[in-house]
Amino acid sequence: MPVGIFRVCLLVITAIVNHPLFFPKENGTVPENMEEIIQKMKEREESLRLEQMRLEQEIADQEATQKALEKAASVVEETKEEKVRWDMWTALSMVIFLLIELWRQDFQEGNWQDIGGEEDDMAVLGKAFKGVAFPNKAVLASFYEKRILGTTGDMARMREMVEGFADDLLEALRSVCNRDADMEVEDCMGVGSMYENWRVRKPFVCDLIVPFAPPEPYCFRCQTWCSGESFPPDEQGYGTIKVCRADEDVTGCICDKTKLGEDMLCLLHSQVNATKPSNEMEDLLCFKNTQYLDADQVMKWFQIAITKAWNRISHKYEFDLSFSLLDSPGALKIKFRSGKSIAFNLTPVVQYENSDVYFISHFPRSNLAADVPSSTHWFLTFAVYERRFIHLVSKTLPANACHVSCLQILSFLHGKQCSLTGPSGLTNYHLKTVMLHLLQARPSQDWAPEKLEARLQDMLKFLEKCLHEKKLYHFFIGNGKVPAELGFPIVFQRAEPLNLFRPFVLRRDVYRKTVDTFHEMLRNMSALINEYTVHIPLAQTNGICKESL
Repeated sequence: MPVGIFRVCLLVITAIVNHPLFFPKENGTVPENMEEIIQKMKEREESLRLEQMRLEQEIADQEATQKALEKAASVVEETKEEKVRWDMWTALSMVIFLLIELWRQDFQEGNWQDIGGEEDDMAVLGKAFKGVAFPNKAVLASFYEKRILGTTGDMARMREMVEGFADDLLEALRSVCNRDADMEVEDCMGVGSMYENWRVRKPFVCDLIVPFAPPEPYCFRCQTWCSGESFPPDEQGYGTIKVCRADEDVTGCICDKTKLGEDMLCLLHSQVNATKPSNEMEDLLCFKNTQYLDADQVMKWFQIAITKAWNRISHKYEFDLSFSLLDSPGALKIKFRSGKSIAFNLTPVVQYENSDVYFISHFPRSNLAADVPSSTHWFLTFAVYERRFIHLVSKTLPANACHVSCLQILSFLHGKQCSLTGPSGLTNYHLKTVMLHLLQARPSQDWAPEKLEARLQDMLKFLEKCLHEKKLYHFFIGNGKVPAELGFPIVFQRAEPLNLFRPFVLRRDVYRKTVDTFHEMLRNMSALINEYTVHIPLAQTNGICKESL
């Protein structure tokens, strides 16, 4: 037991003696180690703090990136939704547009010429109609009998004489032309007011068209503004004529465009068919360096051919023949030794396919007519169908119907007014177009001879309405109601209606002059008619209307 206690005491004394606090000066390395440890601990703490900040920054960056991705995804989703909404609106707009277009076409086909149903549709728009003195039936009948009917016999005799001479002249023309290298001329046809029996103003001029075709193996390929190709607005109503070989494809063969070697042969065209047209033929028919028929070249050829033909047959006639207009291919004038003269137009034309529509080389110009785009653009004339339509409708009208009388009176009044105040943008063709529209719109019984006064008022009202709107549609183009008996080409019926008054929109000076002339004609109408009217008893003249049209 004492030994154990001694050991314990010895151990305690040893521990106390060896404790560093009892000998601070002798063991100085302890505090230095502590400072180093503390310094390392601070450095470690600083590095941990920096690491913590770096980790916090990375976490913040990841959160920002995640938010950006979420935002971008939401934007893409919204864009998709907006695109879907926009596509829906686009599709809906297209559907609405198509419905409107279909309705517009139906309206044009069904109602654009439906102008004769109600009197309200003929409502007067201009103030110039107020207080116009309109002649009554007796005055109109007297004027028509004295001024109009007297010219009918003269027209018939003149037509007969001109047609006989034109046939003889064309026969001589064929004899002087080279049948193998020159154009082939067909028989002429009479068109226009002289052959529709409504010409009233002198000098009387017969209009004859002469179809022609190229010699074999060539042919004409025609293209119009409504054949599918895009034509500018100022070229509507025109077309082009391409001179091709009859066996040539529409797109042409490369053997005509590429020089083949001597040992090469086109499998589509033999050497016989590979002959090129002569330079004379190209200069005669086509515009320079093209295959398109040139109206100016045709005019020169036709004038030369007419001159040669007249030299051959002039000894048979006791009159002289000359060109009255050098800028028209066949504006001819017969001069008798007595001093009298007869004028007529012999105009070359090209037939459109197998129809009675023709490309006309030179068309009578007016103040309203725009310049021809080029000499390779040919105007289309529907004169044969117009004459045929009038003849067809006349069979359904009452005896002595007043449709021609209305047109004759209106043509006379307008011509007389233009001779007093100068020319305007209106032409006789515009007046005839008005009559054609009314002929189709009104029932047959409305054209009885006793309704001359009412129908003449209708024509004036409709013309005033067209002038106000600057719209007068061509009767045949875009008209789906053309009688099937005429055999009118469907391509023109399905075309967009052609506004004959479109130039009024571009030329305001001509429009203003035309409207002023029209209103002046209305105010002078009674005086113009009474000037050519025989004396009528007072009981009848009291019926002259002082009412508005």
